[in-house]
Amino acid sequence: MSSNLTTEHIFQLDRPSQLQLLAVAHTSIKLGLDQQQSLRISLSQYPATVQSQGASFITLRIQGELRGCIGTLEARQPLVQDVAQNAFNAAFRDPRFAPVSSRDYSLLDIHISVLSPATVMSFRSEADLLRQLRPGIDGLILSENGYRGTFLPAVWASLPAAEEFFQQLKLKAGLPADYWSPTLRAERYTTFSFSD
Repeated sequence: MSSNLTTEHIFQLDRPSQLQLLAVAHTSIKLGLDQQQSLRISLSQYPATVQSQGASFITLRIQGELRGCIGTLEARQPLVQDVAQNAFNAAFRDPRFAPVSSRDYSLLDIHISVLSPATVMSFRSEADLLRQLRPGIDGLILSENGYRGTFLPAVWASLPAAEEFFQQLKLKAGLPADYWSPTLRAERYTTFSFSD
């Protein structure tokens, strides 16, 4: 049985493994266009590094514009399988966008982020939480009473100030921008990201 990916393993994905995962993402989207299903993975065809359980996010862009982004926050299946499913879902099931078309496919830039396990943050106030955040490094998961949202570390590029990053994430989670509660749960993670 494959083991969970640790942060250490995530950051050891060599370029051949990265290219293999990118090929899986491309193939899964192409199968979605041709057969309306994601790529079925035969684990024996892949190296142990991508057979290990892992959580991924797939971000699709066309000429720099977001075209889809879907992923998983917890490692529950082999990384290569997670990538295949999330690539399909980002292309065809992101509710913010129309499904990817054949014309879109040739223009897609695929970006894969492999997530480290999330760790629960301990803080006494919003200011305390903001002080602990590492811009450009931390991905953040917020949850409160059934509301939940996450921003990948890449979002810091467009929201570089911790306060704005946090406010926009609250809005994404379905909470008011000025929401605060001592029961608010915050977890952070890092990513190992790569693209074509």
